[in-house]
Amino acid sequence: MNIAAGFASSHYCTALAHQIRAESKTAAVIMEVCGGHTTALYRYGIPAMLPSTIRMVSGPGCPVCVSDVRFVDHAVALSRLPDVVIATYGDLIRVPGSTSSLEKETASGASIRIVWSALEAVALAAASPGKRIVFLGIGFETTIPGTAIAVREAIKAGVSNFFTLCSHKIMPPAMAALIDEGVAIDAYLCPGHVSVITGSGIYAPIAAVYRKPCVVSGFEPVDVLQSILMIVRQVESGKAAVEIQYTRAVHPEGNRRAQALIADVFSPCNDWWRGLGVIAGSGMRLAEAYRRFDAAEAIPVTVEEPREAAGCICGSILKGVQTPVDCRLFARTCTPDNPVGACMVSSEGACAALYRYGAYEQ
Repeated sequence: MNIAAGFASSHYCTALAHQIRAESKTAAVIMEVCGGHTTALYRYGIPAMLPSTIRMVSGPGCPVCVSDVRFVDHAVALSRLPDVVIATYGDLIRVPGSTSSLEKETASGASIRIVWSALEAVALAAASPGKRIVFLGIGFETTIPGTAIAVREAIKAGVSNFFTLCSHKIMPPAMAALIDEGVAIDAYLCPGHVSVITGSGIYAPIAAVYRKPCVVSGFEPVDVLQSILMIVRQVESGKAAVEIQYTRAVHPEGNRRAQALIADVFSPCNDWWRGLGVIAGSGMRLAEAYRRFDAAEAIPVTVEEPREAAGCICGSILKGVQTPVDCRLFARTCTPDNPVGACMVSSEGACAALYRYGAYEQ
């Protein structure tokens, strides 16, 4: 059997599920804080394989979902300026703001370009000297280096009409904030892609201070089940440590070159998270030396007062205190074709993942 087939082997998965059921005696709530893991859990039906002692809950792991309505409203306001072109990842254009979305603004004549990387936005700026190109920087530690490289490339190429409106975030402050708020979490299934950049050490305070087991997981079904088993063994032994299941990609020290790049171009700041409010030190803004590329400072614009959609409980879902099926809009008014909330937009959102793969009653 080749390696790829092994990760999806029903035999291995069944054996791991049996082992989890045999060893899990203590009730535990495990929160995944990665949209990729949320998708994997629903796609492979993993919650149904677990014993009643284990409850999986989704946290603030979808970068599109956690981008606050204020950020969307700011992007919408910028898109209405005649000389501004918004460059963005595809999912973000459909996220509802207070009264509009980038998709709706496109229909009204706004210039919005979908890009695969921040470097595409720099190239667009170089080719459009009469326009101001604003790249919407979202995502966690995985995507921050890409935005940093784009800023440096703009300097190198002498491109002065490139800007970025950033909603980049870092994960550990949000993980701690949820515990501080009293959300029932006994352990964390930690994000694999983020940890490739940061290393596993960023979760050490969660284990040491809050006594919550943390396991960095891969994304195949065997990865996730192995990680859950590792968490179960920590819970049953009374241990709280940071462990790496995803050893083929994640190392304790992480990617030091990417870390240095982030530290040079960005600096930590307080930031808004959908559902969680302002979390101290959880955001990343351009450092002083690069502040001229910050669209929030370079392009003044009036942003409307934020307003969440009536009936949407995305905030509570991202905190892990409610699930998509608790929402009266889910799969009725709110669907992937007509998303009311951000959690139904991205494929990594809990609502979108459950809608596509889950079993639920309508």
